[in-house]
Amino acid sequence: MEAEPDLPTVNLRLWRADAIVLFHWLDTTDLNTVPITHPAQKQALADVLSRFEWAADVDVTEATAEEVTRDMGW
Repeated sequence: MEAEPDLPTVNLRLWRADAIVLFHWLDTTDLNTVPITHPAQKQALADVLSRFEWAADVDVTEATAEEVTRDMGW
């Protein structure tokens, strides 16, 4: 996905464990139940999830249940 000139982007590096936990939470949470004060907040969470699914340099979408459990500290 090419950045649009009028929509600047930000690059963010995460530890893999944090990425797994964040992806898992976003993927398993009904965003309609997350308390928000503005629709842009929900859209931002959905956008982060979609970026994990196709643009991450490490495939966190294929994390095993064991990795998720370990990285969540369970």
